[in-house]
Amino acid sequence: MRFMIMHKNDPRTEAGQPPPMKVVHEMGAFIGEYASTGRLIDGAGLGASATRTRLVFRKGQCTAQQGPYQGARELPAATLLLKVRTRDEALGWAERYGRILGDGELEVGKVNEPWDIGLMPAPENPPLQMLLIEKADEATESGGRSPQQLAALARLKTEMTEAGVLVRSMRLQPSAKAKRLTFTDNQMRTLDGPFVESKELIGGFAVMELSGMEATIEMCQRYAAILGGTLEIDVRRVEPD
Repeated sequence: MRFMIMHKNDPRTEAGQPPPMKVVHEMGAFIGEYASTGRLIDGAGLGASATRTRLVFRKGQCTAQQGPYQGARELPAATLLLKVRTRDEALGWAERYGRILGDGELEVGKVNEPWDIGLMPAPENPPLQMLLIEKADEATESGGRSPQQLAALARLKTEMTEAGVLVRSMRLQPSAKAKRLTFTDNQMRTLDGPFVESKELIGGFAVMELSGMEATIEMCQRYAAILGGTLEIDVRRVEPD
């Protein structure tokens, strides 16, 4: 089974501070353990909300809000990892994506690179990796997009792939099949979905191939301990390809 584990943004990240190097190395070793056995599918950290843009679609109009901002409707339904030259290029693709969905909300945020967290000097003119997050709504929580929307999204993703922009896309199952893990001093409290809302911005995610929810929660306990032991994690099932 494939799971997306999402930890929420924290004050240090929101202030634009890189994680302590001890955390970077411990998380690298932890993730490497899963990568070496083929269980790690994907993963990334996101920067502060100042590095993100929220796109709101209402009655055919698109309104862009540049961060910093607080979380509002942060329950994701799908993610797309984009590799682009500029932020405006990513926003252009995101607006086309959002117009297919109609009324709704997207977020586009820069993915942290090794040089953003102090592991290496930044190369000259590197491409931007941006995560497009499609926010959940009544349709995705109750069963999914219409066949017409899915067909239009498939055509757009094909165009994005041919343009060398789309690196990977994942659609999540409804939150009714999810769990929210709240850690306080490494003590875990579990909440079963569905979730009416999530107001905490996503700080990062990992996609793992694991045997089931029990194994995933066990992994999350180690994951949370590395990140300080006080945080919130959502565990979501990924739709099969």
